[in-house]
Amino acid sequence: MDIQLADVVVHIDQTLERERRTEIEEQLRAIDGVVSVHNPDDKPHLAIVGYNPEKTSGAVILNTVTVQGVHAELVGL
Repeated sequence: MDIQLADVVVHIDQTLERERRTEIEEQLRAIDGVVSVHNPDDKPHLAIVGYNPEKTSGAVILNTVTVQGVHAELVGL
């Protein structure tokens, strides 16, 4: 079975407390197709999300963050 994976970087404009960032990570992990979320403490404005593009998209990932009232955008690599 060949699974395609993609990564997207979400830049979070605000400075969020660790607890709030953890909530956002949990919401992202709940998306069908997301396989990993990494938002390191030393780079709290960046979240790297690995996902299966056959199941979800960067737009869905970004929307999951912004509907929570967080200002963010996707960053190209």
